[in-house]
Parts: sequence; C-alpha cells; structure tokens
Amino acid sequence: MALTEPLDPAGEAAGEAAGAATCAATCAATGEAAWQVRHWEVPDLAGLEFDPTLAELMREGPVTRIRLPNGEGWAWLVTRYDDVRMVANDPRFSRAAVMAQPVTRLAPHFIPDRGAVGFLDPPDHTRLRRTVAPALTSKGVERVRDKARLMLDEIVDELVRDGPPADLTATVLSPFPIAVICEVMGVPAADRHTMHIWTQLILSSSHGKEVSEKAKREMSAYFADLIELRENSTGEDVCSLLGAAVGRGEVALEEAVGLAVLLQIGGEAVTNNSGQMLYLLLTRPDLLDRLRTEPAIRPRAIDELLRWIPHRSAVGLSRIATRDVEIKGVRIRAGDAVYVSYLAANRDPDVFPDPETIDFTRSPNPHVSFGFGPHYCPGGQLGRLEEELLVDALLDRLPGLRLAVPPEQVPFRKGALIRGPEALPVTW
Repeated sequence: MALTEPLDPAGEAAGEAAGAATCAATCAATGEAAWQVRHWEVPDLAGLEFDPTLAELMREGPVTRIRLPNGEGWAWLVTRYDDVRMVANDPRFSRAAVMAQPVTRLAPHFIPDRGAVGFLDPPDHTRLRRTVAPALTSKGVERVRDKARLMLDEIVDELVRDGPPADLTATVLSPFPIAVICEVMGVPAADRHTMHIWTQLILSSSHGKEVSEKAKREMSAYFADLIELRENSTGEDVCSLLGAAVGRGEVALEEAVGLAVLLQIGGEAVTNNSGQMLYLLLTRPDLLDRLRTEPAIRPRAIDELLRWIPHRSAVGLSRIATRDVEIKGVRIRAGDAVYVSYLAANRDPDVFPDPETIDFTRSPNPHVSFGFGPHYCPGGQLGRLEEELLVDALLDRLPGLRLAVPPEQVPFRKGALIRGPEALPVTW
C-alpha cells in the first residue's frame, strides 16, 4: 500500500538498523541462524490480486520475519492455518502488551484506543464483549434480519427507479451496511453520513496520521455522549447495552466507547468485502450464473467467497509473546511481536485442497475470514447476514446485472486497510 505519509528516510534507516541489531543480538545470544527481515511495502493492489509479498512469505516457511511501513522494529509472521489459530487463541500471546512497546505496523496510527477491546486480553476482554453479546449473537442478528431486508429493498427500489448505469458502491454497497450497523449500534439515521465520513478517514492511511486520529477522537466523543445518555436504557441496541453496563458499573465509559468505535468501524467493512465479492462474480459469469440458477447453494458459496477474497491489506493487529514459544521449530522469544495472516491461513493447502480454486461445494470450509479465538470478529454473523441479503437482492431483482466498464477500469481504493472497489460501475 502506497502511503502518503511515509517514514522519513533517517527514521526509516534508524528503524531498520535497530531491527537488524535486535535480530543479530538475539541470534548471537541463542546460537540460532540469522533471520532475514522482509520489508513488506504493501502496494495498492487492484482487483482481486493476492499480495505477491505475502505469497512469497508463505512459500518461504510457516514463520518469517517482517517489517511493515510504520512503527518500529520487526515482527514474526505466522501463515499456516493451525499455527494461526494457535496464536490467535493462546493466552501466551497478548494484545494488551502491544500498547507497552513500539511495534511495526501497517497503519500510521493505532486504530483501537488504549483500553479498547482490540487491545484487551481475557478476562477483561471477555467481560467487555459480554455486554454487547445480546445484539450480535445469532438471536440478536436474527432480530434485525427483517429490518435489514426492508432497508435493502428500499435502497434497491431507488436503484431500479433511477435506472442504469449506476455505481453499485455508492448506491447500494455503501449505504446498506451503514444503515444496518447504525441500526444495530443505535445511531440515529440523521448521523449515518457523519459516521461514514469518520470511518473512511480512520480506515485510510492516505490522509495521514493526524487526520485519522482526529476522526477517531470525534467518533469517540460522539459515542461517549450517546452511551452516557443511555445509562438507564433497556434498549437492545449496542449503545443502549453499553450504556446500561456503564450505569451498573460493569464497564468503564472509556472501555465502552472503545468497543463502540471498533464495532462501528468494522460494520462498514461489509462495503469493501461485498464490493470485492460482486466484482468477482461480475467478472466470472460462470460463478454468477450458477448462483442465479441454484439459489440453494448461496450460503455455502458466500462462505467460499469469504475464504478466497483478499479482503484486507497486509495484516491486522499484532500480539506480544509473554513467554518463549516454539512454532514449527522456530523459537519465539518473550517480548517478540507476532502477526497472524488470516488471508494466508485461508489458502493453506493442508486444510483447503486446491486453495486457489473457488469451489462452491467445498465442505468442510473452516475459513478464518472473521478471525479466531477471543478476538473473533464480534460482527461476523451480522456481516454474513448482510452478504446473504445483498447477493439475494441483487441477483434476483437485477437478473441482467453486469459491469458497465471493462474489469480493468474498475477503480480500487488506494491507501485502504480494507480492500475493495472505490466504485463499481454496473448496468442491467
């Protein structure tokens, strides 16, 4: 990913030297062979191209060392399915410890705030997530199914009235997830646009650290006010549940706000994920025709598309090893930063035979597109519901749906942490 706020050359050189010195010192102290630290530049990738650096790292071995465009030092990267799940679920790898030391990272800023659920370990992590579980479990998600379908029908009605051509991202794939996550969060409809603007600024590195941090502060202040207003609420939306928990003294306001921000941001990932999904289907008529003629296979097909789509750039949040751990014969030292790649895990041939092939009959399909372990995406079930509704609505109501431009002319987002088309020009 091409960042518009790169590290200054002197700082970058110093960071490289520090990383190399640390590596050399570790190897000298342990007698281990020297490890190459791979500089992962993370270019902007168009279409559905799999990151070539990640592909190389996967070939080099199950555990490698990387340095990302921001932050300091180097980190281990784990790419095999079983190892990824182990690290994600093992208490010896701490998210909370990340805030206590500099770590190489993709974004120029930390997206969750200190104390947010993304940087908590159990039992604090478990305690905080439990407060919003009623809104995000299967039962909670089913509660919004009919409302979500109604909102989507209204959006598609407007699309049909206006007629082709249209930008599917602007007309459907963006407003629908925004409406759904705001409904689940308890954000008034009048504030949806502001939430969307904040989210886009937070999720992009192309505006620079200060712009992203300012947007995060403004969203946090908004949620602090909303949650405090609902301390005596009996509502079933996320902010009401958080407000009630704060009122009972079960969670601190700062914790509640951090969780709300993370959920709101994550809710808009559906825009990019569904954009990639629709782009794939519209450039693969064989897959699209099958979903049109065999609607019964759509839920399984969506799982396979979620497995295959390269939905993010590079990696997400790191963890810190709290003690020495061995992975595939590699000694991870206490204090080392560790990243897992869910994209790589989803293409592990030992788990997914012929992983490059999109197979709608793949079973079982234990993909980890929503993560794994305590930090499994809390909105995973909601995201899957939205993808199912979108595929049903667009394929059934627009049987002639197709790209309005050649595939190579579809613009993809630049400087984005979550990949997807900037616009998806279609006709029908």
